[in-house]
Amino acid sequence: MPDGWTISLAGGVLIGLASGGLYFLAGEIAGITGILRRAVGGPARGWRIAFIGGMALAALVWLLTGNVAQAIEGLNDIPVWTLVGAGLLVGIGTDLGNGCTSGHGVCGLSRFSLRSLVSVLIFMAVAMLTVWIIRHGGLA
Repeated sequence: MPDGWTISLAGGVLIGLASGGLYFLAGEIAGITGILRRAVGGPARGWRIAFIGGMALAALVWLLTGNVAQAIEGLNDIPVWTLVGAGLLVGIGTDLGNGCTSGHGVCGLSRFSLRSLVSVLIFMAVAMLTVWIIRHGGLA
């Protein structure tokens, strides 16, 4: 079994190939939030539904290879309300920021978008602050 570093590198290369391929071949940004939003009710839904389906299928294949325990590791220690609250905050932040980490972090930064740079800096600052509060604020 490959180590974590190899898997992370392979994942990064695949994300880069997928987002670059989508941009160069179809002229579309691989921002998952925008793709999902337009797949639910927007123009040219076919490829968007296929894109989301491919992501779901990849996750299912990964889980079927015996990685279920690894996927849910540590979730038993987190209350459900925390997971739901975190999901809601991420969703609200994604909506306010007009995109997610895949759209801004992967695609936007590679296109030298100033808006994406500001968004990623805000994402990272909030993530660091959140970890600090949880670790040092007695919440973990």
